[in-house]
Amino acid sequence: MQLLDALNWRYATKRMTGEVLEQALVDQIIEAARLAPTSSGVQPFHVVAIANPEVKKAIAPIALNQPQIVESSHVLVFASWDYMSPERIEQRFEFIRNHREQAAETYAGMVANLKSLFADLTPEQHYHHTAKQAHIGMGMAIAAAALLGVDATPMEGFDKAALDEYLELDKRGLKSVTLLALGRRDVENDWLLGQKKVRIPKDEFVIEMR
Repeated sequence: MQLLDALNWRYATKRMTGEVLEQALVDQIIEAARLAPTSSGVQPFHVVAIANPEVKKAIAPIALNQPQIVESSHVLVFASWDYMSPERIEQRFEFIRNHREQAAETYAGMVANLKSLFADLTPEQHYHHTAKQAHIGMGMAIAAAALLGVDATPMEGFDKAALDEYLELDKRGLKSVTLLALGRRDVENDWLLGQKKVRIPKDEFVIEMR
């Protein structure tokens, strides 16, 4: 399946069968998120992969009891850094430099600029930045899932503070951003299945500057 065909095939699946996906498929979807582009290559987010039915059941009330939570094979929680601290910035670039076998001063200017950029921002602004990077990763995961013929439903209707507390994300310096339910569409019970995909026309969507 080509990408555009896959994106036309996918939809925001409302009901899933509970079928457990092959781990290899889930791994590929997560890998797409890991390979996503991020600002300065810092990758300030992580994916929490939840397959345990009891954990999904506990999360359901936090996510407004949307059925995809318990009917999915996996729920991916995209969680981003709560703060772009100087230490985290330094660690990321040390990791990059070591893997590229580059000199210590290679990224000194970029590191200094990033530290300066975030020094005077509020914690909310830090999270706003990192959360946007997590959304890029989620978009890549959705596209990968579509290419693999896996249904993926992005979900932002949940109590972030409650989920963070339940998953103890604060102990890792993380805050939840969005959820992605992975599974198989329930063809008998999903009211949205078969509905025409509606998007605004291209000539309205694209603003040409000539």
